[in-house]
Amino acid sequence: MVEIIPGVSGGTVALIIGVYETLIESMGEFVRGAVALAAGLARGGGTTQARDHFSRVRWDVVIPVGIGMVVALVASARIVAPLVEQYPEAARALFAGLILVSLRVPYRMGGGRWRAQEWVLAGAGAILAFWLTGLPVAEGEGGAPALWLVALAAAIAVCALVMPGLSGSFLLLLFGLYVPSLEALNRLDLVYIGTFIGGAVVGLAVFVQVLRWMLARHRRVTLSLMTGLMAGSLRALWPWQGAERELLAPSGQAWTIAGWFLLGMALVLLILWVERMVLRRRYSMAGRRPVG
Repeated sequence: MVEIIPGVSGGTVALIIGVYETLIESMGEFVRGAVALAAGLARGGGTTQARDHFSRVRWDVVIPVGIGMVVALVASARIVAPLVEQYPEAARALFAGLILVSLRVPYRMGGGRWRAQEWVLAGAGAILAFWLTGLPVAEGEGGAPALWLVALAAAIAVCALVMPGLSGSFLLLLFGLYVPSLEALNRLDLVYIGTFIGGAVVGLAVFVQVLRWMLARHRRVTLSLMTGLMAGSLRALWPWQGAERELLAPSGQAWTIAGWFLLGMALVLLILWVERMVLRRRYSMAGRRPVG
């Protein structure tokens, strides 16, 4: 659902829930399997290598996540997005609280205290995200956008789907394609949707391989950069903003907005607490399990 909302990253939610690395690894294996399958069929060879890659995909995680994403995407376009437009200050405050507490997730995943270079990278990521989220939003022109632009925007925006701290919806706003994309989804414009999906698949296939390599070879560096991007993206979620995304002083029902912010923090703290209890119980049961 958060992919519909500009300023909120789906990758951040995947980190909070604890499925981020599983999804990255599975997507990487799926892409390799698809390439191996195409190459095997083109050469008239077997599909053994492709089946090997597909067998490493965590289908028990990928399928439920995929179903949830499709259902939530359609529902969000019709229900959640209008609510966010009607109550923008409360929505931004809620997600700001969520992301602020979530900063501890990639920090904790790195294992051990950060070194100086990791703090520098986190700072650079925060500055980059702060700058990106402060750019003026492009206004969509009348008429249908060019399909090549739809494919290009989808390929770039989908990278934000798997990069915590970057919002795919916000990148679509910068391209001026956020509203046209929602309208195409609501009216089931199959040409637009097909072009968007095609561009997204290509972008995701390339970016996931790069991100997977980074997590395997430079894990702490990658996680520190992610943390910085998440921190800098909080600029987009400051509740009080002007028409040109300029930051304004608190006004109106500030205490109510603060309540939504605290609710966002509480939700993430609750999720992290449940995760800790589940892991503690799992390890306790494993400790009592007889050897062999």
